[in-house]
Amino acid sequence: MIKVAIVDDSALIRNILTRIISHEKDMTVVGAVGDPYAARELIRNTNPDVLTLDIEMPRMDGLAFLEKIMKLRPMPVIMISTLGESGSIATLRALELGAIDVVAKPKIDIERTLDAYAATLIEKIRAAATSRPRSLLPQQIAAPPTGSRNPALRQHSTEQILAIGASTGGTEAIKFVLMGMPPDAPAIVIVQHMPVAFTKSFAKRLDEVSRMTVKEAEDGDRLLGGHAYVAPGDAHMRVVRSGANYLLKLDNGEEVSGHRPSVDVLFHSVAENVGNHTCGVLLTGMGKDGAMGLKAMHDAGAWTCAQDEESSVVFGMPKEAIRLGATDAVLPLAEIPGQLISHFQGAYQRTRI
Repeated sequence: MIKVAIVDDSALIRNILTRIISHEKDMTVVGAVGDPYAARELIRNTNPDVLTLDIEMPRMDGLAFLEKIMKLRPMPVIMISTLGESGSIATLRALELGAIDVVAKPKIDIERTLDAYAATLIEKIRAAATSRPRSLLPQQIAAPPTGSRNPALRQHSTEQILAIGASTGGTEAIKFVLMGMPPDAPAIVIVQHMPVAFTKSFAKRLDEVSRMTVKEAEDGDRLLGGHAYVAPGDAHMRVVRSGANYLLKLDNGEEVSGHRPSVDVLFHSVAENVGNHTCGVLLTGMGKDGAMGLKAMHDAGAWTCAQDEESSVVFGMPKEAIRLGATDAVLPLAEIPGQLISHFQGAYQRTRI
């Protein structure tokens, strides 16, 4: 049984979450409390496998409590966050502190959408139960990578493109990779599974810490060297060719591999329209999204890699890609930026010969 503890100052939210979780045969709610002080006793007495934690609470906010947990008793934590800019900023901070994932706070009229919300919550709890908190991983990925000191490529490539996909644990892994890329790196396109309201804040945060320019993608964006583009939280993103340029196309089509945006959609478009002038990277995440797309990129001649098990928060998506034979390399997160830079430097040299 997966033991879940719930911490939320709203009795209504505690009741909704308890009802959803208790319905599952492989889960049990060991307690639901209204503030972090009560949560400390709950955790000490029940030793839960997963904690759901509200961000905004009286007496001690969820971020302060999360920071204490990760120092004293690292465990899988799923943040329950309100939508909107303030909620998304706080959620990104929670992910930086070590939270595994985030779920939007249920709406008052949850009965209309309860099944969909429940499916999302349960999926994330199951993934969290098998995950490893970042503080227990071999590398501390919050630290700037050595790749951040690499020299510029001295070439804005309009041909080379880097495609990155990630899910659970991916926000910090993506940040690590981008912090290691030089300011004139080839264009980077990114799909990270996140609620719709959070991707703009995520792109803004990446822009602040990266030497590249990072933005939330818009339909029709032209891919430029030195720029990275994050797929919006509720739209598929594809790379298409228009003459000598690569453009981004967004749409709200049906979910693919259970997601919108889908890593598979992005990777398949890159395989079809960019071919061997690209690299594909599949980072930590639950499920299989991106594995088939990475295989398509690999078969089209792209250089592809997956994050290894030891440095992954959840070794789901990378594991499936490896099983399919979709990777040229399986690397610890700490080595990925440097390997990408070496590949792009080599590709640039080959174009000059």
